[in-house]
Amino acid sequence: MKIALSTDHAGFEDLKHLETFLTSLGHTCVNFGPTEYDAEDDYPVFIFPAAKAVASGECERGIIMGGSGQGEAIAANRVKGVRCALFYGTVTAKGAIDASGKSSDDPYEIVKLSRAHNDSNMLSLAARFLSREQMQTAIKIWLEAPGADASRHVRRVKKLDEIE
Repeated sequence: MKIALSTDHAGFEDLKHLETFLTSLGHTCVNFGPTEYDAEDDYPVFIFPAAKAVASGECERGIIMGGSGQGEAIAANRVKGVRCALFYGTVTAKGAIDASGKSSDDPYEIVKLSRAHNDSNMLSLAARFLSREQMQTAIKIWLEAPGADASRHVRRVKKLDEIE
């Protein structure tokens, strides 16, 4: 799979390790930067090109990072065709997590749901809240999780992608 990568300064060192990790899994990475550490950088400069690469089909998926990952996810989601999910830590559901009443104590279930319910094509990671091991686990789960296939989820994703 061809994966777009990008970050701001908060994820700069982690991105190098994740690129190596993804390559070891057999993926091809396109790194949209930054190429050097700058504590004053502006994440949209790096996130928009990565998001546009995913939206255009140049890359099949995208993984981005920032301190909290929130600004980066917001930026990516400004690009039509991008559905960027944010992962900032493991959680467990307090009750049923879908219409069928399914419950899960899997702390990465939210990552799976971002694919199954929202067909996320980008994943934003919170560099200041996640260890590299947690990032790698989340990424592996996210890359292997099937996309939305239930009709209600497909219908909703289609509506997202149709919005101007």
